[in-house]
Amino acid sequence: MNMTSKSFFTICLILLQVTFTNAQVGIGTSSPAASAKLEISSTTQGLLPPRMTTAQRDQISSPAIGLIIFNTTSDKLEIRTSSGWLSLQVVSSSQEVASVKIGNQIWMLENLNVSTYRDGSPIAQVTNQATWDNLSTGAMCDYLNDQSYADIYGKLYNFYAVIDPRGLCPSGWHVPSDAEFTTLTNFLGGNAGGKMKSAGFKTPNKGATNSSGFTALPGGSRIWGGGGFAGESVYGAWWTSTGLTATTAYDRELGDSYGVCFRSSPNKTSGNSVRCIKD
Repeated sequence: MNMTSKSFFTICLILLQVTFTNAQVGIGTSSPAASAKLEISSTTQGLLPPRMTTAQRDQISSPAIGLIIFNTTSDKLEIRTSSGWLSLQVVSSSQEVASVKIGNQIWMLENLNVSTYRDGSPIAQVTNQATWDNLSTGAMCDYLNDQSYADIYGKLYNFYAVIDPRGLCPSGWHVPSDAEFTTLTNFLGGNAGGKMKSAGFKTPNKGATNSSGFTALPGGSRIWGGGGFAGESVYGAWWTSTGLTATTAYDRELGDSYGVCFRSSPNKTSGNSVRCIKD
């Protein structure tokens, strides 16, 4: 091959590379969908993502948001988000919910963000603080009455919504009892709060490793008695389904400045987050 032929061949390779770099790619099809950069068409084979253990996954250096792997330890497909690794847990044939298994428990990976009970009945949305303080029935609200916060942290609910017989969590799930939260923190041991906290808490976010995968987010709360809203990005509070007195009930609280998971008992009309656990 002379120099002229070599130059022509090199130019062809460069043009071919540019074409494949900028064009759509079809595997098994010559006409990939217009909205797809890559389309794989097959009726006999599937797409196989990288398979690895949890330990191998955790050795990935600076995993990109959106990275997908199959975790052979948990036997689940996982995707990397800004809050950590999320897995999919099949709830029924028609519903999938991101979840994490911790010990023998399976927890949802997001705070509840529903505006209806399980049977479809609406949950009262109450924005006025004085009205909220005097409730004895189920209600919800968004932090600062701003839906953009709910998109991140979920909604805040009073305890009456938690124990409403119509059910607050979706089918197959329930609001954890005080004992179930204790099972979780006992399993995690020392620095349980840090092992549950995501990177979303305000600095110093003491002890935060999220090594459990619980991925707690600091949604703050609505304080009973005219206190209004407080704590977004600083702390999070999650109801249990266990009442203490006629006016108080147990919750669990995590904050930016400590690594423990506090057990507290606010007024039942306080507005807290809810994290569901699998039946």
